[in-house]
Amino acid sequence: MPQVFRSTTGRTVFGGLAVFAAFAFAAPASGQTGHALGFDTTNFDKSVRPQDDFFRYVNGGWLKRADIPADASSWGAFNELNERSRDALHTILEEASTTKAPAGSVERKVGDLYATYMDTATVEKLGLTPLAGEMRTIAALKTSSELPATFAHFARLGVNTPIGVGVGQDPKQSDVNIVQVGQSGLGLPDRDYYLKNDAKMQETRAAYTKYITQLLTLAKQPDPAGAAARIVALETAIATPQWDRARNRDRNATYNKMTVAQLSALTPSYSWNTYLKDAGLTAASDVIVRQPDYLKSVDGILANTPVSTWREYLTFKLLDNYANQLPASFRAARFDFRSKTLSGQQQPAVLWKRSVDGVGSILGEPAGQLYVKRYFKPEAKARMDQLVKNILAAYRVGIDSLEWMSPETKVQAKDKLAHFTVKIGYPDKPRDYSALVIKRGDLMGNAMRRDIFQYNDAISRLGKPVDRTRWGMTPQTVNAYYNPSNNEIVFPAAILQPPFFNFEADDAVNYGAIGAVIGHEVGHGFDDQGRKSDGSGNLRDWWTASDAQSFDARTKKLGAQYAAINPIDDLHINPGLTMGENIGDLSGLAQAYRAYRISLNGKEAPVIDGFTGDQRFFIGFAQIWRTKFRDEALRQQLLTNPHSPGMYRAFVPLINNDAFDAAFGVQPGDKMYVAPADRVKIW
Repeated sequence: MPQVFRSTTGRTVFGGLAVFAAFAFAAPASGQTGHALGFDTTNFDKSVRPQDDFFRYVNGGWLKRADIPADASSWGAFNELNERSRDALHTILEEASTTKAPAGSVERKVGDLYATYMDTATVEKLGLTPLAGEMRTIAALKTSSELPATFAHFARLGVNTPIGVGVGQDPKQSDVNIVQVGQSGLGLPDRDYYLKNDAKMQETRAAYTKYITQLLTLAKQPDPAGAAARIVALETAIATPQWDRARNRDRNATYNKMTVAQLSALTPSYSWNTYLKDAGLTAASDVIVRQPDYLKSVDGILANTPVSTWREYLTFKLLDNYANQLPASFRAARFDFRSKTLSGQQQPAVLWKRSVDGVGSILGEPAGQLYVKRYFKPEAKARMDQLVKNILAAYRVGIDSLEWMSPETKVQAKDKLAHFTVKIGYPDKPRDYSALVIKRGDLMGNAMRRDIFQYNDAISRLGKPVDRTRWGMTPQTVNAYYNPSNNEIVFPAAILQPPFFNFEADDAVNYGAIGAVIGHEVGHGFDDQGRKSDGSGNLRDWWTASDAQSFDARTKKLGAQYAAINPIDDLHINPGLTMGENIGDLSGLAQAYRAYRISLNGKEAPVIDGFTGDQRFFIGFAQIWRTKFRDEALRQQLLTNPHSPGMYRAFVPLINNDAFDAAFGVQPGDKMYVAPADRVKIW
């Protein structure tokens, strides 16, 4: 799945340089005196006018040359860096698997785990035996009254059931951890896969039924085809009352705090006291329910579905969850459906790649410590810190210049901006994995112990202060994110590489690339959902009513631009799903440009190889979105992913940007031209 940042920020009308004179900026973000171009013009397609299709102008040559690898469903700048990150970890893990590091050390754990993934002979020999105990637990389920205890048991293993329960920050009291309850239980990517009746979805459901049948047949279960039909019917019933993804983005609608007694009243057939006891959550007095009407609806499904069907459902969920730790026949069945049918991937990754990814899924943070130690340069963190400061300063300028926002709301917005936390590269405090036992040769045991370890870690947070030093991504992840409850922006080490962050490049390209990423993440604090929380991360309305109306009017205008885009079949970009990311792209680009211009201190950047500084800025932005999709992956992206496809991320923000028009001489009649009155400017 193509990565895209979880952040947003707004676009403001760019004013004169004198407006910015009062703000002190750090030294240029790249800290270099050279003038490397920062992009490869062989990736261009100069038969395309930049005024008509800037994405193809910058990336058309690459699009013609690049093939999506057989073991991928899409390809682009993110994927290329993911491969680089995986190659780096491969070297580390190969070495760790052959050296005798001390028992319990990070090197020993990751080395033993990697060697275990590579040992497919042992996996084949063990067959289904490692799951025998869990299969007996399922077989022991006799009545629907036992479902809460059974679901609690399988929650420890990460096995999907109709009600998801976890522990996380209370959105309205971000320093407190609380139990959260929400919809779950589906095996297809989204409720639409069950409810839409076009030919493609019917074909996908048939393939899903076949996949379930295959797993149950391989596990020697009775009546596999009949069981598969019953499971799909059950999941369709579960999907029907579920909220769609756009509605689930509404942070106010999904905040429904209630007592355990009130929760129990929603599902009288389901004993929450039993569930919480068996789940280790008896300390919970209050919970947050994300979709209360779903729980009311699913109660009847829990009570009225035959227990025999629940046994079939749980058996499939268990097998599906651990198929990659089972013999090749199970892995092949899972690949054929989940990777090939759903995403278009033509063949599985080779064993070493799967093994590196497996280590990342179980010991991602410890492996990340080794990655950072070898590959991350300390000066990259320092230079990023400078760039972040410049982008934040640009946002302060932007807030002051908003013609549609009242002074009262501006004060609150700047207060939130002042309280942003920035994390770059890797965690300052590594998480302790000493309690997770890794045994060489015990692949399934390692995976199950990991799931139990993660579960116990999560529930242990209940009643304890929130640890804001934790990270939600590993250092080797090529991505970035904004966490609204912490009001923090986070940039893992692996994204700080070309084309996002180039030590040798002219500042213009770095501002256009990683600068826009930073601006995007800051912007998530001010997107349609991020704007609902304050500088402490608490869900709180700090807007005047008129300012909120002005903001919403601008987002609707932006949404209409995206909704008009029809990438494939009858599917359009869904602005209700993608609005946060779209605002992030629009605003991140605008604020990165503002910061770049301020960094020039009133001077013009030199022309390099015929490109002005402003032109290099926008080229730096467009090149990070070079992307190719298989049709299946593009469909899934449009239905399930909050990010618009990459080619449109390098289109809509630009048509709304006055500076882009000026840099490339966009005029009426050009395909990238939008009349000034129709351009969307938010922050």
